[in-house]
Parts: sequence; C-alpha cells; structure tokens
Amino acid sequence: MLAADLPPVDATADGRDETPEERSDRNWSEVLQELRVLQTGTQILTGFLLALAFQPAFQTLDDGAKTFYLVLVVLAALSAIVALAPVSVHRVLFRRHAKGTVVEYGHVALITALVTVSVLLVGVVAFVFDVVVGVAASVVAAVVLATLILVGWLVVPAIIRARRRTRGVL
Repeated sequence: MLAADLPPVDATADGRDETPEERSDRNWSEVLQELRVLQTGTQILTGFLLALAFQPAFQTLDDGAKTFYLVLVVLAALSAIVALAPVSVHRVLFRRHAKGTVVEYGHVALITALVTVSVLLVGVVAFVFDVVVGVAASVVAAVVLATLILVGWLVVPAIIRARRRTRGVL
C-alpha cells in the first residue's frame, strides 16, 4: 500500500505539530532504521549462503539441492538490491524537494524486501533441514516457519490495527 493510498492524516491527530516536510523527514528516518535492521539480517543470511558453496560437503549435494541453493542465493541478492534501492533513490533525488516521493518509494521497497526476505528465510531453513534431516522435515520446518512469519508479520499487526480502529485511534 502506498502512502498516497492511506487516508489523509491530520498533522495534529497524533499530537505532533509538524509540517508535511517535517513529517516526511521523520518518516524517512523511520524507513531508514527499518531498512538497517532488515539489511543486517539479509547480509548475515547472504554470507551464510555464500560460505556454504565452499564447504566440502556441498559437492555431495544432488542437482536439485544445488539448484535450490542457487535460487536462495539469487533471492538473497534480490533482497539486498530491493532493501538498498530506497537509498539509491534518495541519492538521485537529493535536494530535489522529493522527500515525500522518496518516503513512499521506501515504504513500497521495504514491504517488497520483507516479502523477499520472508521467502528467503523459509527457503534457507527448508534447505538446511533438507540437507541435515531430509525432505519431510524440510517441508514441516518450512510450513511452521512460514506460518510464524504470517502470524507475526501480518496477523498480529492486523489485529493491533483493528483494535486501534475500534478505539478511534488511527
């Protein structure tokens, strides 16, 4: 959802007396903090994946496992690219009075990166379980982890949002 799709917010509704520019600056800082957290996790996962290929046991994997591994490496790279994209957009639009646009783009990129990283997380755990325990355990681990991600990242925030709406809080 783009920020433009959200209902207009009264600048004083949340107790803040800020101009649209100040709000954009604050929102950009929040997006950057979230991107930093996401990027750190992505870098750790990427490093883990890249190190695997240089382990002696890697050569014993079948072609299917190697293909799955390569898909995970591409997902790791994609998640890093998406998570870094808002910084690039900010640099290109620096001093062009486009902070609102940069914040909206950052929001969309952050949501996209979260989706990409969630798929990557499930994939990495499934890959490890497949190699260590077997396919059945891999499927169970992937389903459990995907469920936890859906609950923690979508269901719980939706419940909190709905409760806030019923109390008249945006």
